[in-house]
Amino acid sequence: MTDHDHPAGRRAVCHRRRCAALIAAGVLLPLPALAGCSEDAREASVAASQDIAPAPRSALKNGGTLRWAVDAMPGTLNAFQSDADATTARIAGAVLPSMFTIDASGRPQRNADYLDAADISTRDPKQVVTYKINPKARWSNGTAVTAADFIAQWTALRGKDNAYWTARNAGYDRIGKVEQGANAHEVKVTFARPYADWRSLFTPLYPKSVMGSPNAFNEGAREQLKVGAGPFLVQKRDTEEGRVILVRNARWWGEPAKLKRIVLQSLPGDKRAAALAEGSVDVAAVDQIAAKRVASARRPASSGSPRTPAEGNAGPQSNGNRAGAKAAAAENSALRGYTIRKALEPAYTQLALNGSSGPLADDRVRRAVARALDRQALADTVLKPLDLPSKPLGSHLLMAGQYGYADHSDALGEQDAGAAKALLADAGWKSDGADHQQAGEKAGAPAPDGYPDEDGDEPSDERYAGDRYDESDESDESDESDEDRPGGDSDDRNPARAGRGHAGAPGRGDRPAAAEAPLSFTGAVGSEVQQSALLRQSASFYKQAAASEKADADGDTGSAAYAKYKRYKMRAAEALGAAELIETGQGPQLPGSGGHPGARHAAVERAADAAAAPRPADGKTSRIAAVKKNGKPLTLRFVLPDGAGSEQLRTVGRRIASMLGKIGVQTSLQRVSDASYFQDHIAGGDYDLALYSWPGTAYPATDARPIYAKPQPAPDGSLTVEQNYTRVGTDHIDQLFDQAASELDEGAAHTLVAQADARIWAAAGSIPLYQRPELVATKKSLANVGAFGFATPRFQDIGYQK
Repeated sequence: MTDHDHPAGRRAVCHRRRCAALIAAGVLLPLPALAGCSEDAREASVAASQDIAPAPRSALKNGGTLRWAVDAMPGTLNAFQSDADATTARIAGAVLPSMFTIDASGRPQRNADYLDAADISTRDPKQVVTYKINPKARWSNGTAVTAADFIAQWTALRGKDNAYWTARNAGYDRIGKVEQGANAHEVKVTFARPYADWRSLFTPLYPKSVMGSPNAFNEGAREQLKVGAGPFLVQKRDTEEGRVILVRNARWWGEPAKLKRIVLQSLPGDKRAAALAEGSVDVAAVDQIAAKRVASARRPASSGSPRTPAEGNAGPQSNGNRAGAKAAAAENSALRGYTIRKALEPAYTQLALNGSSGPLADDRVRRAVARALDRQALADTVLKPLDLPSKPLGSHLLMAGQYGYADHSDALGEQDAGAAKALLADAGWKSDGADHQQAGEKAGAPAPDGYPDEDGDEPSDERYAGDRYDESDESDESDESDEDRPGGDSDDRNPARAGRGHAGAPGRGDRPAAAEAPLSFTGAVGSEVQQSALLRQSASFYKQAAASEKADADGDTGSAAYAKYKRYKMRAAEALGAAELIETGQGPQLPGSGGHPGARHAAVERAADAAAAPRPADGKTSRIAAVKKNGKPLTLRFVLPDGAGSEQLRTVGRRIASMLGKIGVQTSLQRVSDASYFQDHIAGGDYDLALYSWPGTAYPATDARPIYAKPQPAPDGSLTVEQNYTRVGTDHIDQLFDQAASELDEGAAHTLVAQADARIWAAAGSIPLYQRPELVATKKSLANVGAFGFATPRFQDIGYQK
């Protein structure tokens, strides 16, 4: 998946957090607490977290090249530098030693290719871990992997020498000494402070030639990696072609790699659908639009389901010319060679509530926002159309399917609008009037048949069964002005826009101006039935607004009210026309659009705006009166990225806004550029609400601590937040993490992690919504590759079936 809810470019890139290579990780916790979870249920959960077409090595051919799409060329080949990324991690996994790998249930396992043994040999007075290196282990230059390599890596990463430009030293800073044991193949690591996550260390392991001096560390492994010790080696880093070529390691002592070469090709997400259609890539993580194109190409022509432009080939076929039909046939032929591997990615999307100042600094307001959310509906929106398990994630620290996972959301409380309103009232935010209903609507009446509920709930599953992997396109922006929205004449009449700062320092009081382009609509991750229903709902809304303005005009055709009546009437006709075209399968055209595909999407944008824009409590179009304090309504600024890969995130954001509206909380949806979304807004604290993701980890006591650590004041008066971008934390949470990181009894460590998670829930700064879907297109003939979930890839076992 490539949507933008991972910080810093659709993946959680945390410069001082274990990243990329260790995203697919779990935790080793042999727990009595799992007694309530049956072995069958655990196996089913793991199965939902991995889809790689497993096959025995004997069933695979020897040889072949695998072309694997990656997001970008690696900024460095040194995984411990700040600009290391997911591509760096993938390369390291194929060419360097890993002392421990992660299995499908998220448990670290000793890697027998490199270690004969690794255990805590002494606990008192100090923790000592003894590693016994596989004597067959050799670097590609012929030298043995020895204790000297461990010593050099600890020296570089321990944080004592600033000449090494390291991105992290977690764990290494707890080591007191590393020394050779009985021989060069035995390593003794003595910890100055106990460290529960010791299995995370020395993975990947670099040779002494890279770690042995600051210059070698800083520069020697950025552009090239001359020496490796994995089933593959780096042959070439080709910047001009945007690819890194890996080849078999002739000195590899383990089971030989089935593939001859792996070519990691830089390929942005928006170009991958075209690459699949050309057959120029063999493995690629894709979005739902590209995934549906693959699924559509494999659909039999006699299925009776017409293909749409979102499925890739309706355009050329509809032209009626032979060249177009031939191109479409070639595209379908190429796409039929792929299959989509899907699983729950070990990463979760959260709603972040900025608690540094303003209304959300009050924990009662944060808890009210959290308890207004129907997390099940949000998970269903994203995961149900993909036939993936859609249970909301119940932990900040462990993923569903990960060994030891438990739901601690009860520390916050389940969805309860009444309780949410009571919390707001207790914090001084109260409604000054009764609830309002839509004009012409009976109190308590259900939504019209086939229409979504007010918060965007989809029709029943049967209405969109079979319509998988579909997301409608979107136009980048709408030409609709504020005046074109009912209740949106100006800042004075729109409480969501009133009082917003437009100049000054980028603090929480006076924020810099930012683009407020209207959000685009994508249904509930792609159902055209749902698009039609929402368009019809929007048409109804505009009709009601038009009728109201017509009444206000009182026959005066020159009045402003009459002009609005005409505009709203036109908007209603456009939305209704778009809905009818979707329902009849006539493609994206609108009457009078001249066949331009953007016309339908402009109407779709306006429909979304009508549904998402805050509505004034004037009795005409509002349902819920806004809660107020000292005469001011509670309005939260919801910042979302505007990139083409973020449609799904914006859909979720709009649904959240609607849910909050039901308790009288107004939201101002603000789209910002992808480039500024994370650095300027999330990391900079310039938001009230935001959506982004964090990766799961095998080592939550170490890796999750900086995400939830209590911000500390710096000498200059600012806050040091590490990666806690919600600015919400407590001393107790910090203490629990510190205790868990030092607890060598794994059962006790799990208990401490569970307690920390419950306290994070109670603080209500971060609300996990769902695990992200992972969609990977692979050639049908490939095995042991796809949606890996937590499991560490075994690169030597990837290959083509005989």
